[in-house]
Amino acid sequence: MSNNAASSDATTTQARRDIVLVVDDSPETLSFLTEAIEAAGATVLIAVDGESALSLMEQITPDLVLLDAVMPGIGGFETCRRLKRSDQFAHIPIIFMTGLSDTEHIVKGLEAGGVDYLTKPIVLDELVARMRVHLSNARRAQDARAALDATGRFLLAVRSDGRLLWSTPQAAKLLRTVLPLVDTPNFRLPADIVLWITQSGERRPDPLPDQWHFNNAPLQLVYLGQIRNGEHLLRLSSNEKEEETSILRRQFSLTGREAEVLLWVARGKSNKDISNVLHISPRTVNKHLEQIFEKLGVENRASAAALTIATMHSTKK
Repeated sequence: MSNNAASSDATTTQARRDIVLVVDDSPETLSFLTEAIEAAGATVLIAVDGESALSLMEQITPDLVLLDAVMPGIGGFETCRRLKRSDQFAHIPIIFMTGLSDTEHIVKGLEAGGVDYLTKPIVLDELVARMRVHLSNARRAQDARAALDATGRFLLAVRSDGRLLWSTPQAAKLLRTVLPLVDTPNFRLPADIVLWITQSGERRPDPLPDQWHFNNAPLQLVYLGQIRNGEHLLRLSSNEKEEETSILRRQFSLTGREAEVLLWVARGKSNKDISNVLHISPRTVNKHLEQIFEKLGVENRASAAALTIATMHSTKK
């Protein structure tokens, strides 16, 4: 193996290490936990108070935070609340560590947004086990969100009061064209849409009758179901917008799966990325590409991507 290849492999391996931020005002605790967490295979960042933790996270985003509840300045509970109010950090699991073992303190930590609560003195085996569980859960949740974002679907989740919880980038972009205030902190969907969302299945029209128009195309909300109590999943769609995959299928006589693969190639995705999004093996992606290149009359993915982009551009004129 060449030095460059070895260096690349080492960089890849290092990049896969989880990053754990430990926030505690005790030097002894920081030293003790740093040694244990690094031995478990993670990279450790340290902060001695809440303010330092918030400042550090503006530079580096950890995968998990171990947070002391009682610290000078900004306490652990308030630090957690501030992190959970930020879209950038809301997904990060936070485990509280503290000598406060009363039920009211445990409840306070969970209500602040913590996923777990460890009382001191910390038992290392228990700490590492809980870290692994929460890192795994967070990774699966992020992968699911990333898959939704990557597939280009116009999905959004809202509370029963109309507050927007999250949306895929595509849905957010389209929402901004018809609801300019969608990014403001206290934004709520219009009252008639909230009423529609909260109606029972028998009384709720599906889809919601046209509410908005963008470029003279009617946009509709389709109710997909309740994620959990008080949280609803919706899809934003346009009846007059032809699906890109349909265009590619018709233009190049592709199968549905071939059109999907080609669309992701045009978006610059690698075979591994495409296999993750479409839940097929990289080898299957390669086989689809062989058929695609033949049908398009090209020899490589760069030419296929260029032809696809040109086709989509001309179709949308």
